[in-house]
Amino acid sequence: MEKGKSVVAELAASLRDVEVTPRRKPATLLPAPSFYSPTNKGGPRKLVSLCLGILGQHLEDIITDISEFATFFPPHIKLAIVSIARRRRLLNDEVLISLADSSWEILDISGSDVSDVGLATVANISNNLWAIDISRCERITTAAVSEIICHCPSLEILRCGGCPRSEFTARRSVNLLKPKLNTLEEDSWEELDTVEIGGGAESLRWLVWPKIDDNSKEIISMECPRITVNPQPSPFDLRGSKVPAEALASVPLDHSIIADIDPKTWAVAAAPQRPTIPTHPNAPHEISIAEKFRLAYVEREARLAPKRAKRERQQRRRAEREYLMNDINAKSVALAAQVSKYLRKS
Repeated sequence: MEKGKSVVAELAASLRDVEVTPRRKPATLLPAPSFYSPTNKGGPRKLVSLCLGILGQHLEDIITDISEFATFFPPHIKLAIVSIARRRRLLNDEVLISLADSSWEILDISGSDVSDVGLATVANISNNLWAIDISRCERITTAAVSEIICHCPSLEILRCGGCPRSEFTARRSVNLLKPKLNTLEEDSWEELDTVEIGGGAESLRWLVWPKIDDNSKEIISMECPRITVNPQPSPFDLRGSKVPAEALASVPLDHSIIADIDPKTWAVAAAPQRPTIPTHPNAPHEISIAEKFRLAYVEREARLAPKRAKRERQQRRRAEREYLMNDINAKSVALAAQVSKYLRKS
């Protein structure tokens, strides 16, 4: 008994100097920024978005042959490739037509090299477009705007302007937006049911034109009161209808399409600088570009000088021959010289 008490006393003495600290909570690990989506910090990016990111980084290598395998892509993937190509300055008529799909509802070609031909072709294919951005397009004219209004009856949002050429196109297109009645000749009212009576952009509701001039704005407000010019971000506009995000100038039209794709996809890296190699003191002096051009010009002149002299002699003899053939006095003088030469021989 006494032995057991002594063991307990020794154990208590040994634990007397031990300091017990409370257990801390483990630190929360932050998600990796390169793998997780910036819009959804709680989860990773979608596998489709990661694949599109890889595809977009090497888009310039396959853009010339994209028409060969574009048919295998679903419509939303085609539209995402168009958005990436636009941001990488690779979007033109050929790329847009190759990826065009009939189920598209929005189209953003702002700042691209698309012309009237490409936009008119897509307007014929994608008749369900209700939002189009043609701002900062140098090659778009009123002809393409007319095709959009004619073949896209569901068009509600149109973005334009942004550069001098696009501003000019927008001013010329104001008359195309105004409603009008077509003159028709039919035998009865029943036959007019299947005929287009009206014209103009009948379904257009929002026009995004940041630098619209006062004259165009007045014409639209007077003759197209249903169109809201440059709507502001608010739950409802002045007419009580909700303003969609696609009608806000501060939000890119195709933002929702590439929201889950890494922005590094369309970041174009600057051209790498060539390293400068220090020249050896005894190395020959490098000739400047201007001196190389001068020496090449002198060499070319020396090489062509005999040919030019020969050409001048031929032209001189041809001119003398034409003079002798056309002038009467010259003919008589030449004939007299030949006769005297013949008599002298005889």
